[in-house]
Amino acid sequence: MAIMLSWRSEPDTHGADGLESARITTSGGGFRAVGRLIRGTRDVSGGVLTASYRLVVAGDGTLSRLAVDVATAGGEQQLTISRSTDGVWLVDDGSGGTRGEFHGARDVDLAFSPVFNALPIRRLGLHRDKGEHVVPVVFVDLPTLRVEATEQTYRTVRAGTGSDPAVVGFEAGEVTAELTVDADGFVLGYPGLATRTELTAG
Repeated sequence: MAIMLSWRSEPDTHGADGLESARITTSGGGFRAVGRLIRGTRDVSGGVLTASYRLVVAGDGTLSRLAVDVATAGGEQQLTISRSTDGVWLVDDGSGGTRGEFHGARDVDLAFSPVFNALPIRRLGLHRDKGEHVVPVVFVDLPTLRVEATEQTYRTVRAGTGSDPAVVGFEAGEVTAELTVDADGFVLGYPGLATRTELTAG
């Protein structure tokens, strides 16, 4: 099944506005996403970044491959990350690849994008059944494309029932939020970051 999902960020969310759209194709526990985000930021020349990504999540819900291209007024950068079935990560920024295990991480998180919260939520079924997990994650910063190992906590606040969305608690460092999540495990609303929106033809 293929769907188009979009999210909007308002100026009162981290002081920036922006938009993200992605084509997502689900298949069992895995999915593919091709997306682009545009976001205002005080941290780069010109005040705007744009990033495009291609994400492949394996059938067991773990990352298979991520490719990211980011551009600002100051220049362009690319990054590719892949994870083997035995848990070895390869990170390549174009100047040569590096390998690592990143503390056993199975998931990747791209800054500012609610698409990537779906990886642990779907893999662990937190939108359907009660659970709480501290998850090692490979975090990719924007616009620097700096990669680091981190931990995030996901906790089911309310499982989804019928037309009522699930609510999943999220913690990463000093950031805490309660995410509303649809029946497929994708974010509807991430307070302080972005809200699902419908884009219509004129």
